[in-house]
Amino acid sequence: MKRKIITTSDGSKTIQIEEWNEQYHSIHGAVQEAIHVFIKHGLFHYSETMPSGNSNEQIDKNNSINILEIGFGTGLNAFLTFIEAEKRALPIHYTGVEAYPVLLDEIEQLNYVDLIAKHRKAIFEELHKTSWETTHAISSDFHLEKQQKFFKDLDYHNEFNIVYFDAFGARVQPELWTEEIFKLMLNALKENGILVTYSAKGSVRRAMQAVGFLVERLPGPPGKREMLRATKPFLNE
Repeated sequence: MKRKIITTSDGSKTIQIEEWNEQYHSIHGAVQEAIHVFIKHGLFHYSETMPSGNSNEQIDKNNSINILEIGFGTGLNAFLTFIEAEKRALPIHYTGVEAYPVLLDEIEQLNYVDLIAKHRKAIFEELHKTSWETTHAISSDFHLEKQQKFFKDLDYHNEFNIVYFDAFGARVQPELWTEEIFKLMLNALKENGILVTYSAKGSVRRAMQAVGFLVERLPGPPGKREMLRATKPFLNE
C-alpha cells in the first residue's frame, strides 16, 4: 500500500496510508496525541499510582516498568517514553510489536527529534536500527525488544505493567479491536496493569469489559472527545 509523509496540526509529521485514508498518528497532532494518551495517561499514571502505593520517585530501580506497545510504527511512543523515563529516573523494559516495520528512509523524514529532543537524535536512530527479536540496552535504564509478528500471535502471560494499544483504527482493521485481541492483552498484563488507547468507540469499550477489564473513559487528545484506559483487576476483587 502506498504511504506518504504528512504534517499534522501540531507541526509533527506522520505516515499516511493513502488507500485507507488512515494515519499512524492523529492528524490533529501526532506528538500531542502520543503525550496525552500514552505518556500522561499511561506511563505517568502508572508510575504515580503503583500497586504498592509508591510514587514514581520510590520505584525500585531493579524492577523495571514493563511496557508492551501494540504497533511500534514510527517509534514515536518509544522515543517519548525514553525521554520522559530518563527525566524521572524510571527503569523501563520496552517491547514493541509490529508486523510491518516502517522503512528507515521514511523514519528519516519524520521530525520528532527536532520537536522533542534534538540532543537525542542518536537515541531515536538506535530505536530503529537495533535488530529485531533481541533485547538491546539503549541506556542503563531503558531496554528495548522489538518483535516482528502479528498481534494475534502474541502469547504473553503476566509480564507487563502497561500496554500502549496503538493499532490502526477499527474502521480499517476491525479485527484488531475484538474480544480475542483484548483477551491476549489482559493475559499479557500483570494484576493492576493498565492498557491505554486513543480509541473511545463503544464497541471497543464493551470488548474490553467482556474479557474482564475495568474501563475508564478519559478526556481525549486534541481532536477527540474521549479515550479509554483499561485496568486488569486483582484476582481477589
